[in-house]
Amino acid sequence: MLEDLKEEAIVNKVGGRFKLSTLIQKRLVQLNRGSRPLVEHPPENKMEVVLQEILQDKIFLSSAGELSVVGEPEGGELLDMDSFDL
Repeated sequence: MLEDLKEEAIVNKVGGRFKLSTLIQKRLVQLNRGSRPLVEHPPENKMEVVLQEILQDKIFLSSAGELSVVGEPEGGELLDMDSFDL
């Protein structure tokens, strides 16, 4: 899965290398603070969890540069993950 970082597809999906590294860093902080993975059967490696979430369109950076997640219960409503106390 870490080979996905070498592919341009994931870089283009997020909008550039800087945005990709920002998204990964923000999500890793959340996972390290106890946030649950958004993918089924998450791998043990948290970096791989984040990459899977990106590839499955579960998380992205908002136009304000904040990490957002597509919320399934509300049918695609955006949730600002930074507003949650972890």
